[in-house]
Amino acid sequence: MVSIRWPFGQAGRGRAPEAKESRTGGVIALSGVGRPRWTPNDYASLAREGYQKNAVAYRCIRMIAEAAASAPFAVFVDGARDDGHPLARLIRRPNPEQSGAELMEAVYGALQVSGNAYVEATGDADGDGAPDELWALRSDRVKVVPGRSGWPEAWDYSVDGRSVRIGRAADGWAPVMHLKLWHPLDDWYGLSPLEAAAQGVDAHNAAGAWNKALLDNAARPSGALVCGTRNGERLTDGQFEALKDQLSNVYAGATNAGRPILLEGGMDWKPLSLTPAEMDFTAGKHAAAREIALAFGVPPQLLGIPGDATYANYREANAAFWRQTVIPLVRKAAGAMTGWLGERFAGCEVRADLDAVPALQPERDALWARLEAASFLSEAERRRMAGLGG
Repeated sequence: MVSIRWPFGQAGRGRAPEAKESRTGGVIALSGVGRPRWTPNDYASLAREGYQKNAVAYRCIRMIAEAAASAPFAVFVDGARDDGHPLARLIRRPNPEQSGAELMEAVYGALQVSGNAYVEATGDADGDGAPDELWALRSDRVKVVPGRSGWPEAWDYSVDGRSVRIGRAADGWAPVMHLKLWHPLDDWYGLSPLEAAAQGVDAHNAAGAWNKALLDNAARPSGALVCGTRNGERLTDGQFEALKDQLSNVYAGATNAGRPILLEGGMDWKPLSLTPAEMDFTAGKHAAAREIALAFGVPPQLLGIPGDATYANYREANAAFWRQTVIPLVRKAAGAMTGWLGERFAGCEVRADLDAVPALQPERDALWARLEAASFLSEAERRRMAGLGG
């Protein structure tokens, strides 16, 4: 015997179902605003909804990664630049498949998407302990393995169902550099700008999807077909399904825009209309786009988003982008490279060569003009203040 549990307690048992003449008798209508549905904060969802499907987030990530990768690294040994040092050659050509700029572009891009970037050092052909190659690892495939002290002692890299553990060397050196953005609630993993901008990304995508659906429906909202039959007559199931299919196949869609509807038998069409303000999602999309740009540190003017007058012109916005977003990121990476590879290349320091960046040329020209005007400074002092040494 099957026990049936009646909804709403025992009071409804034995009652005959209520019969209604309306075809919507089995439908419950609820009015009000539903709960928003947000994209999950895992790597795959953020990469798919944010990077692959959102043009604003995609452009922000590309701008930051490409700009930061265009600032090369220089190796200094005991304070003097040495472009022929083995570490300098390794940075310029980290592996047979990539150049230094390509490797760092992958690193900076991973930081923007996941908040974490991993670089593995491999090889030691000459046995001096210094690595021969550097490879960027996908962030979603790396798992930090903490030790007894709570700090990472190994890293698990998983791909195609297989997992490889990368442990520390005998002297404690880590063959993996983990570059991350600060996370207030996590000791091992970073917080990405894309995760912080997730709500803006969802709002921007939802507005675009709504506009697309409206265009697919000939840029018109739906309406109601009223059947004014006599003597309480109802449409049969066959008539109802046939009418619904006819409306869907013959009158819906952009290709059927403007086609007149032929009605008979007391039927009447009641169109539903939206005001121009309700149909215009441009302002909302621009607000969401500014929120996304804010999370990444990209001035909205550089993305062509109207309504932002923070900077007087494009040059000022671009200079602020470099000063506030790109240069701190490049210097952070250079410092991490020094602390990581400095243990294998003694006496070496990795610095960002900002003089090689064309976008910063106007600021360098202004600096040299100020130094030239300072007649009380010696030539050595001018060179030192310009960062060229004594």
